[in-house]
Amino acid sequence: MPTVHDWINNPLGIVDGLFAQSNSCPDWEKKVVEYFKEKLKLNDAHTWVPSLNDVPLHYLKPNSLVKFRCMVQDMFDPEFFMGVYEMNDPTSNSKQVKCGKYKDITEGGQVDFNSRSTVTSERQTFYCVPIPGESQWNSFAGTSQARVVPSTSYVPNRHKRSYEEDDEMDTQPQQMKDGAQSSAESHGNIEPKRQETEAPSHDSFPSHCTSSLDLNFPLPGEKGPACLVKVYEDWDSFKLNDMLEVFGILSVDPALSVIADEREASSLLDPTEGMETVEEQRVHSPPASLVPRLHMLYAQPLVHNNPLLPSSNFQRKAHLSSVLGELASIRAELLTYLTHVLLGDSLAAEYLILHLISNVYSRRDVLPLGKFTLNLSGCPHSSPFTEHLYKVIQQLVPSSYRLCMSLHNMNNQRMVPRKDYTANRLVSGTLQLANNTSLFLDETQLEQGQLDATGVRNITALGNLISWQKVDYDFNYHQMEFSCNINVLITSEGRSLLPSDCQVHLWPTLNPPNLEEYLSAVQVAQVPSQLNKYRIYLSVARALNYTISDEITKAVEEDFVEMRKDDPQSMSAEDLHRLLDVARLLSLSHGQNTLSRDGWMKAKQLEALRISQTPQQKCVNGNEP
Repeated sequence: MPTVHDWINNPLGIVDGLFAQSNSCPDWEKKVVEYFKEKLKLNDAHTWVPSLNDVPLHYLKPNSLVKFRCMVQDMFDPEFFMGVYEMNDPTSNSKQVKCGKYKDITEGGQVDFNSRSTVTSERQTFYCVPIPGESQWNSFAGTSQARVVPSTSYVPNRHKRSYEEDDEMDTQPQQMKDGAQSSAESHGNIEPKRQETEAPSHDSFPSHCTSSLDLNFPLPGEKGPACLVKVYEDWDSFKLNDMLEVFGILSVDPALSVIADEREASSLLDPTEGMETVEEQRVHSPPASLVPRLHMLYAQPLVHNNPLLPSSNFQRKAHLSSVLGELASIRAELLTYLTHVLLGDSLAAEYLILHLISNVYSRRDVLPLGKFTLNLSGCPHSSPFTEHLYKVIQQLVPSSYRLCMSLHNMNNQRMVPRKDYTANRLVSGTLQLANNTSLFLDETQLEQGQLDATGVRNITALGNLISWQKVDYDFNYHQMEFSCNINVLITSEGRSLLPSDCQVHLWPTLNPPNLEEYLSAVQVAQVPSQLNKYRIYLSVARALNYTISDEITKAVEEDFVEMRKDDPQSMSAEDLHRLLDVARLLSLSHGQNTLSRDGWMKAKQLEALRISQTPQQKCVNGNEP
């Protein structure tokens, strides 16, 4: 059992120690980042760092090292801060040079703004939210050994009061004292000395704050912490909507919550704060008890957010090779499960697997390669079927969202993010999603009626997302294109009014007397260990590389010419493109990273069967058959 790590409980002590050596070590700032990177690599030390996603904010020690799994929702303008400043100590009548990096508030004495030692630096601020639509099973807490640390190492005396109400600093000495507890108390299994009902969860925000503060989550009903992440190096390497795991120093000082006209400018490290409008001030400086600040030391981009797989490239490749041999057997089990869910239709289950492992692997000009939007038609209207199908998918993928395409939702829901120039922020929308999110569009909920201007814009945005894997954000005077990688599944009665890459019509062979009871029983019958196998399978199959040999390429070309010989209308270029997509996904679903002749023949058989079972309707939306 590891002992209390000073670099977790008191990272600023490490920073100040390296800063004190700045005269002899000019690159001390790089050494700070290297120090924490090396610490996090040792013996899974990152699992001992408390997580903002899992631990209530009131039980995390201020100025300690924490981590946050998030998506970059907005990027604010760069801000200036005092990287180095000089303090006048009136008691000893002496001056002391201090480091202002990784801090929001100056400490100890009066700042000498006229000192020649003052160094003004620049940093960037990201507004980060939990990854939208994360499934309930998707918790990294099981891989973290730090879950109990905050509740035992830091118990505030007045945890029922929010930070903005706490205008005295007399709890700081007690917090530091608590932070220096013994190893047994900090990392042991000691129960926290509090009532469980008194611990505020991430979604139990004070009502007086939530009524006036919009946390700007992309999806309606989302819960969890939002965070202002302060970035000091290489902020140009991050993009909007990136998934990150951020390791940084937590800052929740009550002074951050004071409104602009009452704050003391001399106590804040950002001298430009007073230049903001009231609306911008409210958005950019929300109460620290609701939106804490996190000073980034290190951030790891997340290729995926499946907690059952390693996040680093090296570990992930090693893990892929270890499970490749099991993919075929897991696929067979998943196919059986989905066949039961789809009421006995094994062909629809085959295509659903192909859809779930699809992924935009490249872009050729504006064309996204690898996307496989599936339209599952034949779904009953006014039935619990689509709701239960979504619950099944939600149990299989790390992130998902079900959009009921009712007339009310289409005409009222904000789907496209827009820029609010008054508050100087990007107002989120439903389509601001992280890569690899599964978007479930339930068209069976659409009733007769008139789409208004908002509804038409929303339908257009969904069509662009499906066809081009991009969303055009609204910046009032112009549109800005943001590429994405989102799996879209459309359930409908007839052919969808939206475009799709493939339509599969549902032909049930089972007719249970009580559909809801049957679907619930099928889902409950899957034990957690089996579901975990499915979750790993889908993520691994999606991550595999794929190639086609010159020999197979030539065989495919000859086959295409042969198919068009008798009837040129029977096989278009679009049909060949879809057939190649099906062949690619079919190979990957069996754990094969190259196309074989046998795989090509199976793909042709699968497509022929699908087309024969798809009701022929006149295409009016440019939809694929």
